[in-house]
Amino acid sequence: MSKQALIVIDIQNDYFENGAFPLVNPIEASINASKILEYFRVNNLPIAHIQHVNPSDAPFMSVGTNGVEIHENVKPLKDEKVFQKSYPNSFRETDLLDYLKENDVTEVVITGMMTHMCVDATTRAAFDFEFKCTVIGDACASRDLEINGKKVKAEDVHYAFLSALSFIYADVKCTEEFLKN
Repeated sequence: MSKQALIVIDIQNDYFENGAFPLVNPIEASINASKILEYFRVNNLPIAHIQHVNPSDAPFMSVGTNGVEIHENVKPLKDEKVFQKSYPNSFRETDLLDYLKENDVTEVVITGMMTHMCVDATTRAAFDFEFKCTVIGDACASRDLEINGKKVKAEDVHYAFLSALSFIYADVKCTEEFLKN
């Protein structure tokens, strides 16, 4: 029998307006993530909050700053696990994999920030660890990127990464679609 767990990746203050590294539409993504979080709480399913922490001299997510704190829309409850990481892949140098195995998890549902970085890296790693993956696309956010002088809009970045993940790594659903099941 399948058992789901939720992974909430890096929904932290620095990604919001007035933060050190704001994304496009982080409020909307965090509100959708909070709806998914509530579903997992009500159904007493495992929840893993991921918090990216950089050294104090880093330009964002710096230890000891307000920007590194998990946003109020998805604040962990006292009994919910929080894993701190320093890499895009939430499994790297954390106990996330052990936590999921200890809870007999076979499927992970992923929300968070940034779609093109930590959401992507974590989803691909989870797939490689043989978890069935579902990414809640409208509970994730990205930002404008640039390469070789060409600007790529956040919406294009976001959907490009979601479409790549949906090819083999994950089912990509919207919040409403997931909550109807």
